[in-house]
Parts: sequence; structure tokens; C-alpha cells
Amino acid sequence: MAIGELLNRENSREKTVHLHKLTPLAKREALTGYAFISPWIVGFLIFTLLPMLASLVFSLTNIQLTMDGPLQWNHFQNYLELFKDPQIGSSLLVVLKYGAIALPVSVLIPLLLAILMNSRYLKAQAVFRSLFYLPYIIPFVAAVFIWGGMLNAESGWINETLRWLGVKSPPNWVDSVQWVYPAYVILGIWGIGNGMLIYLASLQNVPTELYDAAKVDGANWFSTLLNVTFPMISPVIFYTLVLAIVDLFQYFQIPLVLKNGTGEPGGATMFYNLYLYKTFFVFQNMAYGSAMAWLLFVIILTVTLVLFKTAKYWVYYAGDNSR
Repeated sequence: MAIGELLNRENSREKTVHLHKLTPLAKREALTGYAFISPWIVGFLIFTLLPMLASLVFSLTNIQLTMDGPLQWNHFQNYLELFKDPQIGSSLLVVLKYGAIALPVSVLIPLLLAILMNSRYLKAQAVFRSLFYLPYIIPFVAAVFIWGGMLNAESGWINETLRWLGVKSPPNWVDSVQWVYPAYVILGIWGIGNGMLIYLASLQNVPTELYDAAKVDGANWFSTLLNVTFPMISPVIFYTLVLAIVDLFQYFQIPLVLKNGTGEPGGATMFYNLYLYKTFFVFQNMAYGSAMAWLLFVIILTVTLVLFKTAKYWVYYAGDNSR
């Protein structure tokens, strides 16, 4: 064991020495690489990091676009107001209620479609893949208005179809507290083509010899899916889950377009990010809106860190010998 540790230390020392002694060619390649990523670096500094720092400063002041008095430092007063604002808690509760339905759908439905699209028994796979992906490239606002018409309680073809099938009182989709979340989930399924393609790429990257070995061992389709496919694509599932949770906390465009950000019906669509948007751009309270934005940042960061902490128990990385 001691000899192995000495060898590892010596190898790491040699690698460090080599990194410090870059050849002119290596230095030129490094500079070329930095030159290629410099547009992203400049864009990140100007359009991401600088606004974040500005919002942090705004959250410590009383700045408003329509303010008459002088600019003052409020320190943490805006953050204290967050815990007194009942709309903060109710809007976060709206996010959780909607997420309980939307999160499993946004993760599982694209996965099931990808498994279907990857099946060798499905004919014309390229056609179906294109058809499922096409809605994703349709302009978002146009798609929301189209679905708003289809989900209309009186004239929408979905309710017309339900009446034709014998349903006497079809749901009042976007105007009912009980049905507005399923309606938004149905609307969201429209754009799952991108997630399906990501899953499909991961499924096609699973080594075929693993399936052959499972077949030799007598494993059936479900057992192979559970013990071979899912572990091998678990990093992609984890990636999709993280993005889905981030998107969930930033959800506000659909209720903004369909209901003009009013939160109707009954405040059920006043999502946290929608309340943040109205505070910042409608009420023009930049100080309080910035504090809300930083609270949202902390919540998303905390949830993401918890996910990464639990990933070691269910996410499998090929070649990772740390477990």
C-alpha cells in the first residue's frame, strides 16, 4: 500500500511539473482555446455576472423606477419583508402544487417516448422522431395561444370531443382551480420533443454487449430495462431532473400569456416567478424584486445541492470506482 501511494504521489508530481512547463505549441493551443471561448466569457461577464451583482446591490437599497426621494441603503430590510409577505409563501405553494403533477410528467413521458422510439419493432422511426420534435421549434407564444383555444371550455375541440364521447360536463380547463394544473401539464407535453431526443441519444449509447449478457443470463425485457438500461442512462435522468426542477421554479410564461399574469383562477396560477416578474416590471419595485430573485436563487441552489448529494446513491457513472 505504501509503495502504491508513493507511486501515485510521484505521478501527480510529474503531471504538475509538465503542466507548468508548457511547450510553445501547447501555449499557443491554450491561447487559441481561450480566444474561441472569449465571446462566451465576455457575454457571461456582461449579461450574467454583472446583472447578478447589480441585483444584489439593488436588493440592499430602496430603488424604484418611479421613486421621488433619494436612494437609501435599506441593508437587509427587503429580505426581512419577504418573510412578512403572505404572497411569497402562497406563490411557492403554487409552485409545489403544480410541480407535484408536472415534474413526474416532464421527466417520465419523454423517457417512455424515447424507449418507444428506440424500439427495433417500431417502423418509420425517423418519421415519428421528427413529428415528436417539430412542436418544440414552434414559437412559444403562438403555441400557448393555440392550446388556449383548444382548451377553451365552450368552443375548444378537446371539450367538443369529450361531449361527442358522452361527457355531459367536460372540464373548465384553464378557468377552474381543480383543472388548471392538469391543463398546464397537457400544454407542456406539447414541447417534450427535445427531452425525448436527449433520452434517445443516451439509450443509443448503452453498450450492446450489456444487453447480450443480460439475454444470456435469461433476463426478460423489464428486468433488462430495470437493471441495465436505467443504470446506464441514470446520469441523463439526473440531468433532466435537475433542469426540470430549475424550470419549475422559473415557470411563469404560460400563466402570463393565458391570464395576463392575474393569477386567475383564484390565485392558483400566481407562481413565484410570475409574482417576481410583476414586482420588478409592473410595480417597478426593483429593490424588492431583486431580493425576491436572490431568494429564488438560494432556493434553487439548495435544491440542486441536495440532488447532487443524493446522486451518489442512484446515479451510475461508467468508470467511476469511487463507490
